[in-house]
Amino acid sequence: MFGAQTLGGASAFGGTTAVAPVNPMKDFEVTSPPEDTVSAMEFSPATLQQNFLIAGSWDSSVRCWEVEQSGKTVGKSIKTMGGPVLDVCWADDGSKVFIASADKQVKCWDLASDQVVQVAQHDAPIKTCHWVKGTNYTCLMTGSWDKTLKFWDTRTPQPMMSIQLPERCYCADVDYPMAVVGTAGRHVLIYSLENKPTQYKQQESPLKYQHRTVSIFRDKKKTPTGYALGSIEGRVAIQYVNPINPKDNFTFKCHRSNGSSGYQDIYAVNDIAFHPIHGTLATVGSDGTFSFWDKDARTKLKSSEAMDQSITKCCFNANGQIFAYTVGYDWSKGHEYNNPQKKTYIFLRSCYEELKPRATS
Repeated sequence: MFGAQTLGGASAFGGTTAVAPVNPMKDFEVTSPPEDTVSAMEFSPATLQQNFLIAGSWDSSVRCWEVEQSGKTVGKSIKTMGGPVLDVCWADDGSKVFIASADKQVKCWDLASDQVVQVAQHDAPIKTCHWVKGTNYTCLMTGSWDKTLKFWDTRTPQPMMSIQLPERCYCADVDYPMAVVGTAGRHVLIYSLENKPTQYKQQESPLKYQHRTVSIFRDKKKTPTGYALGSIEGRVAIQYVNPINPKDNFTFKCHRSNGSSGYQDIYAVNDIAFHPIHGTLATVGSDGTFSFWDKDARTKLKSSEAMDQSITKCCFNANGQIFAYTVGYDWSKGHEYNNPQKKTYIFLRSCYEELKPRATS
């Protein structure tokens, strides 16, 4: 079934793999992972020929690796921030990485010069940062626990714009011309970014429990058209911004398992990523599994075996050949389950075939 041992194509997993249950899916292990759980991770944009992976961690570090077709990873560089890293994003040309931290700052890491400079500031930890590549402007969007959303030119110390949020920013996503922000108190705000950022809609979350992650999806014409929202109660909502039919919006359960005496164990959805080519999606959770889904056919395409710790983040590379996911403790079971002996892992999986949508008859 699997031929050459490479990432992409009809690939294989032969490489050196750890013993289960650390790596039950026998995926490629990234070398020199962070010392603590990964809190943010992104692949380089399609503008770069090579694949680079950036990961930020609760150990306040940001690391960069080059990912080769063989599945081998080469550590390129590491930077240390003034506090735990809460988000990372790439500039569209792949020359810079922005790093949001609990130290209330966003730093810009220029990869060519290897210099780091501060480009944004809030009054509380910054939970999200996203690069906005508009038709007539580019900027950095930051969302903070200080209940503001700010837009930065990055060359000037003051923001171009600051928007008051109803509550603390918990999650956000940008796919120009759309931005979506999820806050505490189960608020979801949708912004149109054309010309300048303006609020398009404010909604109450369709999920009863706190949301943790949001990801924008596109329609068949590659236009951003809706979002998937994941909550701490093992559930994802698929929401269209302007549904043609109200039944287009739905929620589904995930990251749950049958516990003892007939009860169900319910885990948080920690991250959601849409496949850049197929438009299918991956979810990862505190149950230590990843799952692939086809939202249009409303079916699950694949579920992984359970890792021995939570999966905290996931992402696809630009051409959709590689799925990356991070394994580490997320404090979902409290301090008594924290085992400092267990390390953090980042795994890479060849995924293009597994994420193909269900064939429609």
